[in-house]
Amino acid sequence: MTLLFLNSIMVTLAVLVGIIILIALFLVGQYNGLVKFRNRYRNGFAQIEVQLKRRYDLIPNLIETAKSFMKHERETLEAVISARNTAEQARSNAASANGEGEAVGALVAAEAGVGNAMGRFWGLSEAYPDLRSNANMMQLSEELTSTENKVAFARQAYNDSVTGYNTKLETFPTNIIVGFFTFTPATLFEVSEEVERKAVKVDFS
Repeated sequence: MTLLFLNSIMVTLAVLVGIIILIALFLVGQYNGLVKFRNRYRNGFAQIEVQLKRRYDLIPNLIETAKSFMKHERETLEAVISARNTAEQARSNAASANGEGEAVGALVAAEAGVGNAMGRFWGLSEAYPDLRSNANMMQLSEELTSTENKVAFARQAYNDSVTGYNTKLETFPTNIIVGFFTFTPATLFEVSEEVERKAVKVDFS
């Protein structure tokens, strides 16, 4: 009788240990999956950040070239540089935050400011044929257009990764365990089509 009782206890303990192991493996799997998704969107943001830095480095050279031709457009030129500086700081902050949280939202807002300022600049530049035919200006404009396109592609890849990650956070059973770890929803990098169109409006042909 005692042996049978001991065997019963051993079987019960084995079942409990097995259940605990299965739960642990499940939690580890879900955690690792979240880390994978998070690293994917962080890498996506890093690609955006590289292209934005390139863009922000080009803008001062562009404005410096335009100064001698657009002497009466000082307010617009200063607005572009101001928007660029704000966005560069926001980019730096977002990079330090690994592309997470409010820092990304601030960068998105700053990017909209750059897009609007650049839109005004391109619009005014059309009234200066000598500027449009300047070799340095044409080269910088081509580089900026290329960079803008790369930003757009990188942003799309980042947003796809963010959507996948956020979906993972919200779906069962991951949503049950998210609260036990430091996983928070990621922010999409969304810029309006109108702002994007203005930002890349370069035609010096």
